Amino acid sequence: MKNPDENTAGFTRDADTAAHSRTTTGTRTITAAAGPGRGSAQAGSTAGTGRTATHAVRSEEDLLTVRHAVRNAALRVGFGIVDQTRVVTAASELARNAYIHGGGGTLTLEQLEQPGHRGLRMTTSDDGPGIPDVAAALTDGYTTGAGLGHGLGGVRRLMDEFEIHSVPGKGTTIRATRWTSR
Repeated sequence: MKNPDENTAGFTRDADTAAHSRTTTGTRTITAAAGPGRGSAQAGSTAGTGRTATHAVRSEEDLLTVRHAVRNAALRVGFGIVDQTRVVTAASELARNAYIHGGGGTLTLEQLEQPGHRGLRMTTSDDGPGIPDVAAALTDGYTTGAGLGHGLGGVRRLMDEFEIHSVPGKGTTIRATRWTSR
């Protein structure tokens, strides 16, 4: 049984998935198509994993290290320059959020393989205060600081799969995946 304070949201980009939301006791789960379909890769799908690396996110220097690591992983997966930029932008936002709002954390990169697809999954985790209202945090214009409020919603739009698991007072884990269109 899930903690009633838990906030979870999952988004999958798939042309055949209709947007819908479902609310259960104490937990809000949101599932929605995140944009144009990119094949049949689904969140939670079984994909063979290749290389995995975890990076600490505890300083400004770590943010730069993460961006370089993500760019290199995106090249290895076979992303073109546009998708490399999307993935690095998303990683930068996720790592910065873990550092600033979560007090530091980790970013794990997994290279994925499925028949006809290769992908890159990024998972950020922190033990910070959590996100009290995930749905609001995903809304454009929502900000907890001086930013423009496009952070998590922007990451969701840049990636093919996007999930947030956050418990107030216990931290946040965000998993975002981008697939090649091969």
